[in-house]
Amino acid sequence: MTIGKIVAVIDDDDNVRIAVVALVRSLGHEARGFSSAHNYLASDLCGSAACLITDVQMPGLSGLDLHAQLLTEGRACPVVFITAFPEERAEARAKAFGAIAFLSKPFDAQVMVQCIEKALEQSSRA
Repeated sequence: MTIGKIVAVIDDDDNVRIAVVALVRSLGHEARGFSSAHNYLASDLCGSAACLITDVQMPGLSGLDLHAQLLTEGRACPVVFITAFPEERAEARAKAFGAIAFLSKPFDAQVMVQCIEKALEQSSRA
C-alpha cells in the first residue's frame, strides 16, 4: 500500500487507540497509532495520511489544535474526532474545521466504519 492510504489514529488512551487501529485494519486498510499529537507531528506520516482519527482531549496538543495546525500548514486530511467528554463548543469547532464526524466514546463500531469509509472516499477525491 502507498503511504497515502494510511489511516492515522491518535489517542492517548492505549485501549481506544489499539481498538481503532484494529478496526481500521479489519476493513483492509493500513493504520498507524500515535499516543499524542506531538508524536504524529514528528512522524514520517504527518501530512500524508489519507484520514486522521483523533481524540479531542489529550495532554499537550489537543486533537482540535492539531487539526487547526495541519489546516494552517496545508497538510490536513479528512478527520474524525472522538471524545470521552463531548461538549458543544468543541463539536462546533470540529464541524467548522470540516470534520467528517464528532463521535462520543464509547462509539458504535459500525458508525466509525461509515466515518472511515466516508473520509477515505473524500481523501481519494482530493
